[in-house]
Amino acid sequence: MTLFFILLLKITPLYINILLGYLSVKILQVKKESIAKLIIYIITPIVVFSSTISVKIDLSLTLLPIFFYVFTSLTAIIVYNLFKKQWPDATSNILAFNAGTGNTGYFGIPLAVLFFEPHIADIYIFIQLAFIFYGNTTGFYITAKGNFTVKESLRKVFRLPIIYAFIFGLVCNLYGIKIPEELFVYTSQFKAVYGILGMMILGMGLVGLRKSEDLDKKFIFLNFFFKYVYWPLMVLLFIYLDKTFLYLINDEQIYKVMFLFSIVPIANNGVTLAIINGIKPEKATLTVLLSTIFSMVYIPIMIVLYGGF
Repeated sequence: MTLFFILLLKITPLYINILLGYLSVKILQVKKESIAKLIIYIITPIVVFSSTISVKIDLSLTLLPIFFYVFTSLTAIIVYNLFKKQWPDATSNILAFNAGTGNTGYFGIPLAVLFFEPHIADIYIFIQLAFIFYGNTTGFYITAKGNFTVKESLRKVFRLPIIYAFIFGLVCNLYGIKIPEELFVYTSQFKAVYGILGMMILGMGLVGLRKSEDLDKKFIFLNFFFKYVYWPLMVLLFIYLDKTFLYLINDEQIYKVMFLFSIVPIANNGVTLAIINGIKPEKATLTVLLSTIFSMVYIPIMIVLYGGF
């Protein structure tokens, strides 16, 4: 029980940042669009570059982003085909997108920085690129099915600066080029900035939220099932198989990183995609809000059950 409260105390600042984000828009009239652009075009590329250039890349580490990308994509495709006839609008598209991912960035990276040593947190950020690629390829295509072509989706991917930050960092890593020690401290600070502003963005998105007239309990239940039951079970199954038969990873620290990916809240990207595709954003926003609140207790419990980080 003591460990639970220690973990709960550790993640409390993340929720304080959500509140600060809400107040910054409500009281100070801060423009969330400007903060979002700052995160996407400046802060995130620096975080990805510094982590990619710093991490020690081996075969098992290379396999993990591929594994997660394939797993997220297959999950989204299967869920979409199972539930595509359950709603008259594109709600099933958002459900499928959410089932394939989680808030691994804005919520997950601050958690990784809190719970892991810096080099393990860098591994988390490196693997997290799989979820970014998913969100802008398979995930985007499923949510925009009928409105955008695959070519248009890929064009959007190649406009993201994070792609080129990753490629540049990977090339530097492979050629043994490192960030000078004097600059490493500077680039490392962007991880904290990313976490703070990323959580504030969640709070900013809550401004204007009202209770939807058509509260979709089925949508909320299925989102919670795939995020909080399906994901942990699948990751734990892979860890068991790897420890027992596969021996592809065979690293307890990496297992912890994988488990953290499985217990983060529902991704807030679905809200943006709901707006783009003309679906009532209240439904997606309310689901993300409930998930984020639920995770305040769920994450510490799951970490305690896992044995602690």
